[in-house]
Parts: sequence; C-alpha cells; structure tokens
Amino acid sequence: MAITETRSLPPQFVEDLGKDYATQLTGLTSQKLDTTQFQPMVAGQDQATKDAYTAATQGIGSYAPYLQAAGQFQTGTGTFAGQPTNMMGAQDLVGPQAYQNFMSPYQQDVIDATMSEYDKQAQAGITNIGLGAVKSGNLGGGREGVMRAQYQNQSDMNRALLQAKMLQEGFGQAQGAANTAFTQTQQMGADQQRMAQLVPQLQGGDISTLGQAGRDQQLYQQSVLDQQREANRLAAYEPYERLGYMGAGMGNVMGGAMGQYTSQVTPNQSPLQQALGIASLGLGAYKAFQ
Repeated sequence: MAITETRSLPPQFVEDLGKDYATQLTGLTSQKLDTTQFQPMVAGQDQATKDAYTAATQGIGSYAPYLQAAGQFQTGTGTFAGQPTNMMGAQDLVGPQAYQNFMSPYQQDVIDATMSEYDKQAQAGITNIGLGAVKSGNLGGGREGVMRAQYQNQSDMNRALLQAKMLQEGFGQAQGAANTAFTQTQQMGADQQRMAQLVPQLQGGDISTLGQAGRDQQLYQQSVLDQQREANRLAAYEPYERLGYMGAGMGNVMGGAMGQYTSQVTPNQSPLQQALGIASLGLGAYKAFQ
C-alpha cells in the first residue's frame, strides 16, 4: 500500500512565537499566585473616634454633681465641688425664725446707745421742770408733781416707741435679707438643675463632632487601603492579562499562517489486478496498432 503525504509548514516566526507563548504560559501558571497582597483590609479606628468613645463612657452621670448641688441649695447640707459646705438651704430661709440669721450683731449695741442717749435727754427734761418750779415758786408743790408725772409717762412711752421702732426696723431688714437669700438660693438651685441638663447636651455635641470626624477619617483611610488593594491586584494579574492579550493576538496570526497537512493512502494492486492491468494495456496497444 502506498501512502502519500502533503505537509505545508507555517512560517518559522509563527512557530517560534508559539513555542515562546507555550514556555511563558507554562512558567507563569506553574507559580502560585500570592493573594495576600490584595486581601480585603479594614481601616483601623481613628483617634477621634476613640476620643468620642472615651468621652461618652466617662461622661455618663456627669450631671449628677449638679443635681446634688441643686439638692444642697434646698437642704443646705453635704458637699459642693468635693468640698464640705455650711451654707444655708432654702428650707432654712423660710418660717418665723428665718430672720434671726440676718440680724445685725451690732443692733443691740445701737439700741443700747440710743436708749442711753434718750435717757440722758429725758433726765434733762425733768431737771428743767424742777428749775421752772423754782423760778415760779412752786418747787415741791402739787403742780410740780403733776408736771413731773406727766413728763415721765410721756417719756417712758416715747422711749418704748423708739425702742420698738428700732427693733422693728432691724427685724424688717433681717426679714428682707432672708427673703432675698431665699430667692437667690432658689435661683442658684435652678441654675444647677439647668447645668445638669446643659452639661450632657454640650458633651453630646462634642462626642458627635468627634465621632463624625473619626468616621470621616476612617472612611478616608479605608479608601486608601481599597485603592492600594486594587493596585496590588492589578499588579499581580498583569502578567496573566498580558499573556492573555498575547494569546488572543497569536490566535489571529496563527489562524491564517498555520500550514495544512493532508494524507492520501493508495492500496497496492494484487497479482490478478496487475495481470488484468497488463492485459488491458496490451489490448489497448493492439487496437491502436490496427
């Protein structure tokens, strides 16, 4: 049997290109890809966020000292700002005895001095009555006695009124001071209550500002990490993508330049077929000769 082969080989540069591509593909895919370079990463907590958390946890109950102080302005006992206090509370500034804490310590001295001066003046008046009786010749008479009695009664009344007036003025001043102190104490207690509300609000504003700043910074850091991760991924897969582009281009080149291979098989003739062939050849020649 005879075999006929027809082979058309590609150009040499195409064959070399194919070998080079196969070598690169085998070498690249045989290496393990290090995926740790582009694993997902999470940005750490920013310091501002940590400060916000600290402020939030430490600020719990920050209103308590102000509420305690507000209560102390009512009762007048306890401590304020960590120090013991002896202040009077609002409950000490009401009632019939509230004025006593505001009476002037010098009031009695003033009253005593005033009364002493009054007594001197009153005694001088009695002396003048006696001198008048001497001049009129009624010394020791009934008229002098009547005048002395009337003068003494009026003097005693005036003395009592003067003393009562000074006592009343002192009481009024002390009562007014007690009322003023009561109003001021109530106001200070209300101020402490407002502070108990204001402090958490102010702290909440600071915490919110710090938290937002921390979140913004963390988002920025996260975006940086994401971009770095993407850059690492692109760098790791760049050889594969480059080889892929090369393979796609080679497909176009080799598709038009690759050689064709054909094979034709011709069976060998048997002795009978050879004899018949010779006979046919001879018969043909004889016919041609005739």
